[in-house]
Amino acid sequence: MRIFILLFCLLTIAQATRISEVANIVGVRDNQIIGYSLVVGLKKTGDGTTSKFTLQSIANMLKAMNIDMNPVDIKSKNVAAVVVTAKFAPFARQGDAFDVTVSSIGDAKSLEGGTLLMTPLKGVDGKIYALAQGPISIGGKNDKGAGVESHPTVGMVYGGGLVEREIAQDLYHQNSATLSLKESNFANAVAIQNAINTKYRSHAATAIDPRTIQLQLPANKSMVEFLAEVQSLNIDYTQDQKIIINERTGTIVAGVDVEVKPVVVTQGSLTVKILSQNEVSKPAGSVAMDKSLVIGLNENEIFTEKGTTTVANIARSLQKMGATPKEMISIFQAMKSAGAISVDLEVI
Repeated sequence: MRIFILLFCLLTIAQATRISEVANIVGVRDNQIIGYSLVVGLKKTGDGTTSKFTLQSIANMLKAMNIDMNPVDIKSKNVAAVVVTAKFAPFARQGDAFDVTVSSIGDAKSLEGGTLLMTPLKGVDGKIYALAQGPISIGGKNDKGAGVESHPTVGMVYGGGLVEREIAQDLYHQNSATLSLKESNFANAVAIQNAINTKYRSHAATAIDPRTIQLQLPANKSMVEFLAEVQSLNIDYTQDQKIIINERTGTIVAGVDVEVKPVVVTQGSLTVKILSQNEVSKPAGSVAMDKSLVIGLNENEIFTEKGTTTVANIARSLQKMGATPKEMISIFQAMKSAGAISVDLEVI
């Protein structure tokens, strides 16, 4: 069975969007933290004796509990070495709980039913910001049973992380802040600047480049109030036209109005001729997809009414002709190279 996904959406029309959806506040972000630890209580699904670091870690843990044990004498299969990762939320306070991800780094078969031992979680500066501990959930099912099959060597400890050290951030006493657009665009940067200045009737925002808007705190406002109001403002957001192709999954994402110029493309044994006409031709053996799109199956011709020759219509036609996902992707890449498609084409 051949599976092919086509997604077409209006990517090119200016639409009302909240500033919080398209721009971040510089400095207000998650931080990555990481740690190394052991998972215990496994049902003979842990690391074997080939994972020397696991045996050494068990010996080190026992030594800290005044039990001196040589790593070579440890034969347990109920323990697994893991890396623990998490996102440290902005403005997190001591005692706040968060979820952590636990991933095996040895040859354990499953972490199901295990318990994560106390794990110090460090930031990029090497300081400990949180501790994690608790029972592991791998989700779904393992071995036999109903439900969706899980990935047993990665699990979650829900609410298992606790904040120990706070990251100092003082927004309240600041007089300025910076917005960073998620995608660089001159028009959107100016739109945000104008929306903020109109709201406060002052020069509170300045677009200094297509991605960065400098904010100045208006009178009689706290920075928290100001940023909350700024993020809730609507702007006419314009997104650049683009075609995105995922070669691994055979997915094409494009705007419904992305134009394709008349062109002839040959891909392997398939030759496709795309013609734009004032009145759509209907040769013998053709199939009408709609009033503005006709496919001539005998000669692999695509007839479209002028103004309707788009990626969406061409993709529909190629699919009707029986083109494989790989062939369709190659055809669109060739069209881009030939200049028949003017927007950016991104392969992921």
